[in-house]
Amino acid sequence: MSENKGIWVIAERTAENTIAGVTLELIYAAKELSQKLNGEEVGALLFAGNDNVEPLLKELSEAGANKVYFVQNENLQNYSTELYAKAACEVISQKNPSIVLVGATTTGRDLAPRISARLNTGLTADCTSLDINEQGLLAATRPTFGGSLMATIICKTARPQMATVRPKVLQKGEPDLSNNAEVEKIDVDLDASEIKVKILECINTCKGGCKIEDADIIVSGGRGIKNAEGFKILEELAEAVGGAVAASRACVDAGWRGHCDQVGQTGKTVCPKVYIACGISGAIQHVAGMNSSDIIIAINKDPEAPIFQMATYGIVGDLFEIVPELTKSLKNSQLTCSC
Repeated sequence: MSENKGIWVIAERTAENTIAGVTLELIYAAKELSQKLNGEEVGALLFAGNDNVEPLLKELSEAGANKVYFVQNENLQNYSTELYAKAACEVISQKNPSIVLVGATTTGRDLAPRISARLNTGLTADCTSLDINEQGLLAATRPTFGGSLMATIICKTARPQMATVRPKVLQKGEPDLSNNAEVEKIDVDLDASEIKVKILECINTCKGGCKIEDADIIVSGGRGIKNAEGFKILEELAEAVGGAVAASRACVDAGWRGHCDQVGQTGKTVCPKVYIACGISGAIQHVAGMNSSDIIIAINKDPEAPIFQMATYGIVGDLFEIVPELTKSLKNSQLTCSC
């Protein structure tokens, strides 16, 4: 067996058939890791149906991949746990990369552990940073004990070394239009009968507005909103500034907002320019999903709320009085962002 070399990113396609943002973030991170490994190849592994893949290959090349390996098969048009895992394991076993990185998305969290189990290797999940240690091993850091501690984990012997990384925790570089990645198509024998679950229809349960992970300004509500109706004033504020509305887990569990709006350890990680936390106490599970925001504005009637410890600006008071006044003022200002 040849020596394991190369840092691979398993590319994820969006519903619009573009490359997911977290994939681009991981390729940029892989380029930085490669510099500490004497310039090892940065590869991207792409699975696609029979549609035109040229735009996808172009995105991966401009993101900085040295080489793109892709498997094209009509059975790979939509994500399938069984077929994607089989294809990934076959290609990885054939090419022997040293490191494989996957986005910690719904798809990535399903796919990565299946690959690691079949290849009998380790997997560090939900990482927030990646590095190469003095021994040339992947050092993957992730929160543990409810986010109160950070653990750096290495895989000493098994290969490839694997990690999933949450979207928005790594920097995404500027496209390199001059980069011309080598492309290699790999054929894998896939049997449609192995698909145990078929996708009949894709339904967007979060209609209207922009996705919180893409927004420059986020107005987020917590338990202090009291009920689903309370989010109306947050929606008005978000509309005034061209932002998106998010929620804490307590609000989602209560049925006040959809899971697609949830920020936190069990929701999404966001990194907006401005994060306005309304009625959010600041539990560590929520903070894990938004603490990299450029500016954090906290509105809470409890002056001892933990959120104030990390807020750039804090307002102590009744959010039902403060938010409408803030909306009124901002409607006549120039503070707006599009997402």
